[in-house]
Amino acid sequence: MKKLLCILMVLLFQLENVSLAKVVETNRPYTYEKMKDDLEKLNHQYPAVKVKKIGETHFGRDIYAIRLGKGKKNIVLIGAHHGREWITSMLLMKKLEVYADLYQSKSEFGSISTDILNDVSIWFIPMLNPDGVTIQQNKLNLFPEKHMKQLVSMNDGIENFERWKANGIGIDLNRQYPAGWKELTDGPPFPFFQFYKGKRPLAAKEVKAVTKFIRDIHPEIAVAYHSAGREIFWNYKNGKRLKRDKRIAKRISTLTGYPLAKPPKHATGGGFTDWFITNYHRPAMTIEVSPLVGETSPPLSVFKTEWERNKYVGLTLAEEAKSLKKRK
Repeated sequence: MKKLLCILMVLLFQLENVSLAKVVETNRPYTYEKMKDDLEKLNHQYPAVKVKKIGETHFGRDIYAIRLGKGKKNIVLIGAHHGREWITSMLLMKKLEVYADLYQSKSEFGSISTDILNDVSIWFIPMLNPDGVTIQQNKLNLFPEKHMKQLVSMNDGIENFERWKANGIGIDLNRQYPAGWKELTDGPPFPFFQFYKGKRPLAAKEVKAVTKFIRDIHPEIAVAYHSAGREIFWNYKNGKRLKRDKRIAKRISTLTGYPLAKPPKHATGGGFTDWFITNYHRPAMTIEVSPLVGETSPPLSVFKTEWERNKYVGLTLAEEAKSLKKRK
């Protein structure tokens, strides 16, 4: 009897940790079109999944935020600020599907009960920069023909766009936030495939959309997923909340195995988490997945490992958000 019980427990553990995703595929590059199709299926399959359009890109692609849960408190997880980082979109979409499946069946994931979603809702923004992702995947035929020469020029004359990081008009979205924006002086002064901060903060439609959305939902914790480097950035003028924010970041570091980054003494900002921390005085992290790969997208071969490292992050942060003291 004891032996049978042990076998059943092992089987249950294995089932819990296999890929529960039946819609989101992880064996091919993740495109904007595939994300839209997956969202339609998940929205139909899981009543707890609520899809909301929060804006459009410069070329008319929709930007989506997806709510999972019934909690009055919120956290937000954002992917693909940068075109070549679509693996983060895949990661968040798989996380959305797995969490939704477990929540519907009232199951635990690891040691975490998905009942936490009754108290804290998770908002997923899987692909903030679908124009940039589409360019990076070399789908130039999906853009106006008159824009082709500009894209090649912004890519320094190179017709292969695998290194593309910016949005569709050559602005680096993670250099667009009004927190230390003026101090960013190391990028090009014109639209480029990476590092151009724009003529002013909040110039990009994508950043306007996400900052308005953040103001609407007031999340307790925010995470921006990026690639690559396997480290966590969490510290930017945290002030009196340094100890609290470091404790939460260390918990995620332990969970993922990614070390906490040590910011330079005079760190410049411009990024999403810089803005969120200084504007809302709440915890935020930039989580870099995948080993360093240079100026390109991480290979699909790293996805399985990155999933295992990150699969509990959303629910863990929901637990943290529930325990945070009520805002003044």
